[in-house]
Amino acid sequence: MGSSSTSMARTTAYASGSIEVAIDAGSLYARLDRLPATRSIWKLIVLLSLGFFFELYDLLYTGYVGPGLVKSGILSETTYSFFGFTGVASFIAALFSGLFVGTIACGFLADRFGRRTVFTYSLLWYTAANAVMAFQETAYGLNLWRFVAGIGIGVELVTIGTYVSELAPKHIRGRAFALQEAIGFTSVPVVALLSYLLIPRSFFGLDGWRIVVLIGAHGALFVWWIRRGLPESPRWLIQKGRFEEANRVVCYLEAKVTKDLGSPLPPPEAATPTPPRGRFADMFSGKYRRRTLMLSLFNLFQTVGYYGFTNWVPTLLVKQGITVTSSLAYSSIIAIAAPIGPIIGFFIADRFERKFVIMFVAAANIICGIWFSQALGAVLLISLGVCLTLGNNIMSYSLHLYQAELFPTSFRAQAIGFVYSWSRFSAIFTAFIIAAMLRNFGVVGVFTFIAGAMTIVIFIVGLLGPRTKNLSLEELSH
Repeated sequence: MGSSSTSMARTTAYASGSIEVAIDAGSLYARLDRLPATRSIWKLIVLLSLGFFFELYDLLYTGYVGPGLVKSGILSETTYSFFGFTGVASFIAALFSGLFVGTIACGFLADRFGRRTVFTYSLLWYTAANAVMAFQETAYGLNLWRFVAGIGIGVELVTIGTYVSELAPKHIRGRAFALQEAIGFTSVPVVALLSYLLIPRSFFGLDGWRIVVLIGAHGALFVWWIRRGLPESPRWLIQKGRFEEANRVVCYLEAKVTKDLGSPLPPPEAATPTPPRGRFADMFSGKYRRRTLMLSLFNLFQTVGYYGFTNWVPTLLVKQGITVTSSLAYSSIIAIAAPIGPIIGFFIADRFERKFVIMFVAAANIICGIWFSQALGAVLLISLGVCLTLGNNIMSYSLHLYQAELFPTSFRAQAIGFVYSWSRFSAIFTAFIIAAMLRNFGVVGVFTFIAGAMTIVIFIVGLLGPRTKNLSLEELSH
């Protein structure tokens, strides 16, 4: 593999005639990156994003079903011992324990077996686990199956980010991630609204929270349909030495785009230099060491802000004097803003450096969070909740894009899994720390803790983060 690979050529028929195309690695990369952003390219991103929708539904219903789990008597609102297994914090920690295992221990699966295969089976894994969890009657059974589901969600998180980064041409990579996140985050208002409508009630002897979980588990019904429209990542095929298959995928994409345009494609730029095939151990040496350190620390602290608000928003509102039913209503309104953050990102993604966007929204979240902790009126609470949601989700799409850009294809999924796992590890303890802060210091204590973490994020990314805008994945790997 690498730049020493033998060049080969084949003749491929297009609507405009017959042309010679090289299928050495560098030329294949160049042909991928020159593809215009036509309907066919965006269709691939949308299909992946539908998988991301079901993933985020399962990931983010945690905070919304929390009051229902307390109401049903399975969990208590407060965790009296720090690592107690019967409070809402334990349910959150069980999910993130599974996510930690899925990202740090299973990230290699997508590098070994392919993006398409792992995308499919990890989705089936976590939807099945959630279906089983919906019928649990004890805190221990609930947390066990939430942990099992978390493993599958963790693998899927790593795989989708890798998959999108490798299929999207470099000039739309930022917008592709923003679209993926915008579609994915439409699950938040959906789950918030369903929680508001269903959790206070029971249906056919089933508590409302169980119905919310089972609705999400239906994502598995769509997975095979989604899978049929997705090719394997040509960059992954190239790294595996499967040039003929990679060429077929690229030719397929070129034919689709040519049909969309109604005219021949422009010639590709000069062949992209092919980075040497790397190993997982390489992320701890050379220039990757700095990137690994930066992203690991970034993930460790950004989770405090993101999940410290997202998973606790109904509970935080209750602590601000709002009733349980009203808190779910307010949360539903706040959740409508979830996909708007990435939509904003769609228009700025390829115009501004990722690191500067991350630093800006982290600073904005510090201000809005402290203000939220002092607010009492419904309008102000909802407005600040919307601002925090926008900031969190702009940071989310920026994070997933940024870390996918900084490692080479040969170990991209595994490296993303490693650095991203620290956010899952952090979230395990964040759930208990937030619970303790809320119990002892109230909402003000929670957001003071979050502000400290966001300040660290700003300094880490500002000092250690490289620039990536409009560079090919191969250029960033050299």
